[in-house]
Amino acid sequence: MKRSIPRSLISRAMKSELAKGQGSGRANSAEPDAAVSMPFKGAGSAWKSGALAQSQAAILRARELLCADILNGRHELNLSPGQISDPVGTDRRKDWKSQEAFKSLRSSIATNGQDTPILVWPEDPHWRPDPLDPANIAGVPFVMLTGRRRLAAAAELGLPVRAILASPEARNVENSKFEMLFLRFRENEERENLSPFERLVSIGEMYVSLASENQKLTAVAFANRIGVHESLVSRARSVFAAQDQILNAFKNVYDMSFRDLQTVMAGLDTRPTPKPKSKHQKLSVTRKVGNRNLSVTSIDGNLSINVAGVPMDQDALEKLGDLIAGYLNGDDIIPGAN
Repeated sequence: MKRSIPRSLISRAMKSELAKGQGSGRANSAEPDAAVSMPFKGAGSAWKSGALAQSQAAILRARELLCADILNGRHELNLSPGQISDPVGTDRRKDWKSQEAFKSLRSSIATNGQDTPILVWPEDPHWRPDPLDPANIAGVPFVMLTGRRRLAAAAELGLPVRAILASPEARNVENSKFEMLFLRFRENEERENLSPFERLVSIGEMYVSLASENQKLTAVAFANRIGVHESLVSRARSVFAAQDQILNAFKNVYDMSFRDLQTVMAGLDTRPTPKPKSKHQKLSVTRKVGNRNLSVTSIDGNLSINVAGVPMDQDALEKLGDLIAGYLNGDDIIPGAN
């Protein structure tokens, strides 16, 4: 048998709750629907309250997940080129913007858009997205890791840049500069062949960066870490150290093979220029002591006194030593004083 609540009970409950609402100032006669909907605390109101709480919890969870996805590189960001700095620079040739490959990339982005996001880190390693608005990254500064040509093309075209954050583990290591250099090298190795010269310079730069933190770094350990043959390491270090000398001597360096570069290095004197030896500075004065000549000489800070025919015992020599020591110490010396 279907059961229902008597209308008289509903009416009394609504009037009672309405009176409470008016007493507290929450009810308004100009809003009858609101006044009527508030009093009755039946199953429907409880369900609505539960549904609202669940919705709010779901929104909070969604924001937390979005923050985590952004920090772990699972959510793509749209950045202004002006938000991105480039502290390590490129490992490519200096005139790469004038090369046909860059012009072709810029034309492709203008026509079809940017197909692959660039890789960045937040400039502040402790940065976290706003928990209330995680997608709002306006004005947040980022650091370039990979995708310099895409960034440059977007900047020239006045377009935003698609970007994702690189692994947070590498972001907080002791030598983050090496990690940045390694990410740059790895992407260029995978996406487009570096010339032999560019590749050796990049490897040499990575070695110098890592060796600055690890004085015992060996060529074998370094080669294993970046995934190259150990025979490249010594050549890379030499080419990196002499890169300016090579660029000044050979205009076609970016077209050279590894064998060509080996020949070039054999013909270059890459030994550091020795500092010229400073000439010995000699100062000398002479004085007359009776009928004898007194000579005092200083050569590069070494003082010598020479006088012939002056017999001195230990006590007299001690007094002379005290006199000279007092002068060198800046003591007041009165000629003729005991």
